[in-house]
Order: sequence, then structure tokens, then C-alpha cells
Amino acid sequence: MRKTSTDDVSHPDTELYGADRKSFSGPLNKRTTRKSARFNLPEDGGSNSSGSLRSRNNDDYVEITLDVGDDSVAVHSVKTAGGADVEDPELSLLAKGLEKRTSLTTSVVRNASSRIRQVSEELRKLTSFSRRPQVGNYDRSKSAATHALKGLKFISKTDGAAAWAALEKRFDDLTAGTTGLLPRSLFGECIGMNKDSNDFAGELFDALSRRRNYTGDMINKAQLKEFWDQIADQSFDSRLQTFFDMVDKDADGRISEEEVREIISLSASANKLSNIQKQADEYAALIMEELDPDNLGYIMIENLEALLLQSPTQTVRGESKNLSVMLSQKLRNADDRNIIQRGYDRFKYFLDDNWQRVWVLALWIGAMGGLFTWKYIQYKNRAAFDVMGHCVCVAKGGAEILKLNMALILLPVCRNTITWLRNKTKLGVVVPFDDNLNFHKVIAVGIVVGVTLHGIAHLTCDFPRLLRATEEEYEPMVQYFGEQPDSYWHFVKEPVGYTGIIMVVLMAIAFTLATPWLRRGRLNLPKPLNKLTGFNAFWYSHHLFIIVYAMLIVHGIKIYLTKEWYKKTTWMYIAIPILLYAGERLLRALRSTVKPVQMLKVAVYPGNVLALHMSKPQGFKYKSGQYMFVNCKAVSPFEWHPFSITSAPGDDYLSVHIRTLGDWTRQLKTVFSQVCQPPANGKSGLLRADYQGDNPFPKVLIDGPYGAPAQDYKKYDVVLLVGLGIGATPMISIVKDIVNNMKAKQEADEALESGGNSAMPPASPLAKKNTSNNFNTTRAYFYWVTREQGSFDWFKGVMNEVAETDHNGVIEMHNYCTSVYEEGDARSALITMLQSLNHAKNGVDVVSGTRVKSHFAKPNWRSVYKRIALTHTGQRIGVFYCGAPAPVKELKQLASDFSHKTSTKFDFHKENF
Repeated sequence: MRKTSTDDVSHPDTELYGADRKSFSGPLNKRTTRKSARFNLPEDGGSNSSGSLRSRNNDDYVEITLDVGDDSVAVHSVKTAGGADVEDPELSLLAKGLEKRTSLTTSVVRNASSRIRQVSEELRKLTSFSRRPQVGNYDRSKSAATHALKGLKFISKTDGAAAWAALEKRFDDLTAGTTGLLPRSLFGECIGMNKDSNDFAGELFDALSRRRNYTGDMINKAQLKEFWDQIADQSFDSRLQTFFDMVDKDADGRISEEEVREIISLSASANKLSNIQKQADEYAALIMEELDPDNLGYIMIENLEALLLQSPTQTVRGESKNLSVMLSQKLRNADDRNIIQRGYDRFKYFLDDNWQRVWVLALWIGAMGGLFTWKYIQYKNRAAFDVMGHCVCVAKGGAEILKLNMALILLPVCRNTITWLRNKTKLGVVVPFDDNLNFHKVIAVGIVVGVTLHGIAHLTCDFPRLLRATEEEYEPMVQYFGEQPDSYWHFVKEPVGYTGIIMVVLMAIAFTLATPWLRRGRLNLPKPLNKLTGFNAFWYSHHLFIIVYAMLIVHGIKIYLTKEWYKKTTWMYIAIPILLYAGERLLRALRSTVKPVQMLKVAVYPGNVLALHMSKPQGFKYKSGQYMFVNCKAVSPFEWHPFSITSAPGDDYLSVHIRTLGDWTRQLKTVFSQVCQPPANGKSGLLRADYQGDNPFPKVLIDGPYGAPAQDYKKYDVVLLVGLGIGATPMISIVKDIVNNMKAKQEADEALESGGNSAMPPASPLAKKNTSNNFNTTRAYFYWVTREQGSFDWFKGVMNEVAETDHNGVIEMHNYCTSVYEEGDARSALITMLQSLNHAKNGVDVVSGTRVKSHFAKPNWRSVYKRIALTHTGQRIGVFYCGAPAPVKELKQLASDFSHKTSTKFDFHKENF
């Protein structure tokens, strides 16, 4: 039996009607200026009351009907004033929350006035939250709900019965020794999670067990099947409930701040985000502040869902259907062409992308072929051919190839000459100077070919023929070889013999230690062979070339079959390259001593990175993207190592960021760390060199600058800068240069507008310089991909400066942390929520600690190219990459594909280390 009450309710936009229900209405129109509805309820309500408040404007208000009991308030219905049901899930969530909260009150009878006041507060929040247009049923295939449906995945992939079959097999393998019971510690491995997620998998195991009232730390196959069915459930509501159960450890239907703190720590651990772990208390308080504004001390499942549905991420926006449709309309389909046409297109595209390399290699191969043929014909017409036959022709042709390549191999490493040619001449249009080191390696292959032809032809053919020749056949050879030899020792003991052997041995050592797996220390050899790996072994072995060239000159002078000095051409080939290279080395030595630098600042960052800030020598001019060599005598007086310059040309200092990847860099960090001790909290240690006495830092010499691919970025109006790990260093210099040029351009424009106004301050030197500088870049996209959260500390100041300075959106910054699971994974769901909250409130990203919002996992490079191609139709984009070689193939191929199939052209440049 229902008792009724007809209490008066006073509100300017509502009127009371009905005798047994109370209905409150609040504005839904998003354009209304009212922030919340106020309901003046009397404090003498009856013990059981129902009522209704109706909107005067049926189009703008909603009617909510409540049943108010002694110890509960139930939602009867939610309708528009016109009588139609309202199925907006956000209203439903709040209505359910209202019903749950009031039903959870204690059984002790409270007076009606307190209940009514509570209802009033809930309704006020409801009307404030729901002021937006309603469009019938809520569709979870649109807007942010689409992102939410992709989210909270506990496993990356489910293939129905096939996935369960694979899981069942893993279960059988893991439980072979446990009588068919799977322990909690192996649950993550069984369902396909990696070892880094063991703690997270354990909490998931506990949540699934609590839901089914299972006790113990072991489950059988049938129970695992129940767990799996829930984990693999594609319903977002099911995944949300599972995630809520993980957080709600005491299973009371509420999440406390302590439980939020624990799940933050757990998620941060699974994603290797140590900084978030350390600030778990602060971030837990932030989430409670957002989801528990009434300080109830807990949050409900609907609060989590509301936060998840708040807004889609940048990734979702970038992957919009509109872009995909636009691109599909622009891309030309080549599959409908015949095989000849497709082959022709591929060949044409190859020439378009590689014509510079093609003509240089063709010229090189042609030169080797011409010299080999010329020498072959020459010796075919000499007396030695009658005794040694075609073997001597092959040997001498191989020798000519060897001499040419021994001359050429020095040119690609004449860095000063190459830098001058690319900066001061137009040869860069036709000569691929960026491929100098690759050409150096290709020439090394040519040397191997020449040595092989020359050595094998002599050892296996020429010398045996001389040993087997009759006296009559050997007679013409006496003038060249002396008395007829009776063994190989005759040839070995002569200068020609032992110099040739020494050259081959030293070349073999240098070439072997230059291979990537030895130079980068990828092989773990036992002691003392481990000394043969690493950069030091490569560097010292490569300097054996001094002995090799000395032996080559002796070998060329003492050759058997040529007596006239002007026909001994070895020295003619190598004289100019050797003098040029020697002059370069002398210039480097003089320049490093004439232009000394003083250390200004040293920082030791997380991720084993050492930052050196030093004074800029007088007259030291460089471009962003270039590099210089660094020498530290405290580590090695002879070794010079190249590092990208991270300061901008307009800065009054030089800086490099060095990651400890090899033996020399490790020793360098050790030497500087003795002076600059990082603090115990793991943050960057910083020590300035402003001392009254001697500078405590080790002496550092520099040599440079030298040209690099990234220095040509100013040729393009739009650039795509991609840095992988420490490969971001040249890109950071470019970003800083763009910021400085933006500031300078702004100052110059202001000075121009001021005209003859003497009250205006004069333009800065940088602004004056910018007026004559052909700076064309109007848009830059910077993508930095790194594995560790601490890496963002390296360039935190630069990223914040860009965010504060770039008001016109010239530079678009994208940080990617690959240690974090991709967006949508349950292990990163709370990190995503926390990131959105903290960035909205404080403007700081929780992952990078900067104002630039971070992305998770690896970028979708096809989507990146797609968006740029459609945004800058018909333009030429400069793509600059620096980092490990792994992504080069994909980035280069995408640049080629989009250049050929859209009107946007991408020029790809790479710099590997």
C-alpha cells in the first residue's frame, strides 16, 4: 500500500502535479545558460511520498519520476515532458547511481527531510550533466563510444574456438606436473600475456575468482574455460565489469582511493612507468577528485564508464573515415594493369627514387669494367701470356680494379671536402652525398673482388704454370723472375710476395671487425676474444690502413712484369686521395686545438644518456641537423666519435646528447659521472661549471661541423621529422631552429610594422639574421619514438618551449612510448584515463612530464603518411629519419607509395647509427 504526500515544491521553471509521484525536470538543451536546476524542497515530507515536477517547455526539459520510501528512493521512469522514454545512457547511469546510493543507506529509519535533500543534490547533478541534445537511442557505434568498445581488451586477439584450442594446449603443457591444476603464477602465461604482466594477470585471476566465489590459487580446465569466456567476451559492458572487479578487491561494489592507488601502481608496473608508480598517491587523489566530487569516499562502476566515454583519443580522430574515403579516391589502383605495365611502373618508380645512386654506381662499375678490359688486352699481347696464359690477364685486370678502389675508398670519408661540396656547390643535386658511408662500404666490396681476382689467379694458376714450365718455355720469364723457381717460397720471400700477404691479412682483419655484429658488440665472445668486439676494436683495426697503403706502394714498385717506372701506376692512383685525406686529418687536429671549448654544463639523464653543454668557439657556424666529432683525452687521446648537435644555430652554446651504447661512451659517462653525480631519486643530475678555480670537467675537443641529411630540411615547406630513441638528437636541433626562426620572424615583422617609431626596441641580432635567411618551413611534424619513460627527460625543456611558443601550430609534436601497451589494452586503460584527467587539469602529460601529450605503443606510419598526404595535397614533403635501421624499410616504402599514388611527394632521407 502506497502512502502519498502533496508537498509543495517551489521552482521558477517547474510546477507540481499529481498526488502520488514527484517528478523533477531540468533543462537538456546544451545552449541553455543555466548551470544547474535548484529544487526548494520542504523538510517535512511524509514517510512515503511520490510526486512529479513538469517542465513548462516540453522541448527543453525531462521528467524524472521517483518512488520515495522510508529507507530508499527508486527511479520509476525517465521521460521527456511529452511522454517519450529517454534512453540516454548518461542519464541512465546517474539515475541508477541515485537508486543505488539511496538503497545502500543503513536500515536505521532516517527522517524524510534528509532523504529529500540527497535526492535534490542528485537531481541537480543530473540536470547539469545532461544538458545536451538527445537523439533517440544511444548508439555505441559513434563518437567516443567506438573508442570505448575498442578499449579494455585483456588479450590482444581472440579467434573463437581456435584461440581456446591454443589456450587449452598451453594449459596442458603448463599443468603437466601439477595434476591438471593451473597455478595463479602461470595464469598470465597461459592466456597469452607476457612476463612483464604477471602481476596484472594475477589481479585478473583474483577478480575472476571473486566473481565466482572460487578460493585457492589453482584452477582446473573447466574453471579456466569460464575465465576465458569472460575475458574473450567482446561486450564492452562485460569488459568494464571485469576491470571494475579487478579494482574492487573487497567486492563491495565500490572503489576506494586505496584500491585506485593499487591499480595505478599495478598498471604503471605493467607498462614500465616508474615515475607514475612514484606518484600513485597524487594520481589516485586526482581520480577521486574527478569521480567523487561529493567526497563519499568511493566511486561506482558507472563513474568509470562515464570517464571512458568522455572523449576519443587523437589516434581515433586521425583515423577518421573521412580521411580513408578521401585517400581511397585519390589512390590509383594498379592491380588492373597487365604484368608488363606493372613492371614498367616499378622500374620507372625505382629510377625516380634512385637515379642519383644509379648513375654513380653505373659510372663506377663502368670504370672497373673498362680498366679490367684494357689490362686484359694489354697482357694478352705480351710474352708472359705464352707462359701463364689467360691467368696473368685476369690477375692484372684484378690488380687494376684493386688500385682504383684503393684510391676511391678514401674519398667518401673526406668529411670536410664533402661538407664543402654539398654546402658551396650545386653537386648535391646530382651526387648523393648522404650515401657517402654506404658508397664507402660498396667500394670495400670492389676491393674484395680485386684482391680475389688478383690473388687467386696468381696462386692457383700463374705460379703453378711457372713452376711446371720447361726451360724453353720459361726462358722469356728469366728477366722478370730470375732463375726458374722450384717452390712457392721463391715468390713469398720477395717483397712482392710478403707485402701482398700482409695486405690481405690486415684487410681481412679490418673488414671482419667492421661487420655490424662485431662493431656493435652483438656477439658475446669469451675472454679475451671479447676484446675483438665493440667500436674500439673497429676503430683501431680500421687504422691499419696506414700499413696497408705503405705495403701497397712497395708492392706496386716491386712488381715482376713491369720494369719502367712510368708504367708502375699504383702510386698515381692513390697519391691525390692520400694527400687529400692526410690534409683533412691535419685540418681536424689543428682545428680542434685552435678552437678549444669549455664545458658549461653536464647532465646525466635516465636511459644512460649524457648531455654535454659547451662554449661555442669563435666562428663555429653550423646548420641544424649537422654533427661534430668529440674527443676526450681522459678516455682515449686518439679516438674521435661523431654526435649530432642538439643545440640550434642561434643558441650561444653547443650541446650533444650521448647514449652509452658502446665501450667508449660507457667510459665517457663514467669519467663525467665522477664529477656530476646523479641524485638518488633517479632524476637527471646537473652540475654547472661556474667555479672560481679550475674547471673540474675533463678536457673535451671537438671537430666539425659536418654535413648530414637532416641539414637540408629548409628546402621544404613541410617536413616530417622521425627520431627513434637517441636518434631524435638532430631533429631536436631542427625543432629548436624552427622555434628560433619563428621568434625572429615575429620580431622582424613587429619591427617592420613599427616603421620609424623610435620608441620601439631594436630587433634582435637573430631577427636581423632571419630577414636574409631563406627559411621556408611552414609546417613540421615531429614523431619521437622511445622505449623508456625516462627518455622524455632528455628534451623536456624543448618540448615545453614549443608548446608555449608555437601559437600558430607550426610544429606538431608526437611522443610515443613503446613500453606502454597500445590504447585499448586493459593494462593501459587506467593510464589513459589518468593521462586525460591530468592533462585537462594541469596541462602536463603523466607519461612524458611535458605539455606534449604522449601516445602509446608504436605509431601507425601508414596513417601518419595518409594524414600528411591529404593535408598537404600537391606539395613536396621532406621526410628525415634518424635512428636504428629497423623502421627504415617501412618509412622509405611508404614515402615511395604515397609519392607515386597521390599528388603529394615525399622525399625520404635517413641517417642510421
